[in-house]
Amino acid sequence: MTAPTPVLAHTHQMDPAVLTEIRAFLDTAFEGDFSDEDWEHTLGGVHAYVTGDAGILAHGSVVQRRVRYAGRSYRTGYVEGVAVRAGRRREGLGGQVMAALEGVLDGAYDLGALSASASGAPLYRARGWWAWPGRIAAQGPDGTVPLPHEEGSAYLRGTGGGPLPFPAGSAETGTLQFDWRDGDVL
Repeated sequence: MTAPTPVLAHTHQMDPAVLTEIRAFLDTAFEGDFSDEDWEHTLGGVHAYVTGDAGILAHGSVVQRRVRYAGRSYRTGYVEGVAVRAGRRREGLGGQVMAALEGVLDGAYDLGALSASASGAPLYRARGWWAWPGRIAAQGPDGTVPLPHEEGSAYLRGTGGGPLPFPAGSAETGTLQFDWRDGDVL
């Protein structure tokens, strides 16, 4: 039996039936807490997914976003829709998906970002992602919107696993500003 390996494909390259299967998988994996807006956030970028006899076993995608920090805007690969099928967790499938997505981040973006759940955070920390210790905001239609409820869940990664493109030492006093989008901004 061959070990499952991730398939990488841009949204536009994917068969609609595969996208439908991934959406159903994410609905189940997130136990019904995966909205139409969450699904919209996973589209338009590169997907990494693992399939097996039971269908989709793991998934994640990376989409482009803009993040402002200290007066500069950064091209950011934002990781979305990361999940592993219940019963197949702790087998390394999430790590395989993340490794594939990090390869995309390293080749195309200034940095990577994601919003981690409490259960997902250990995977990201083990892979060298770190929690942003400063403030979080969004560039809303009417200006900057503080997002204090998101603080502590935003994780960042420099390309190649290296340092961020801005000084991390000032993070405690700085604000990371994400571009606006419908639904959850992070």
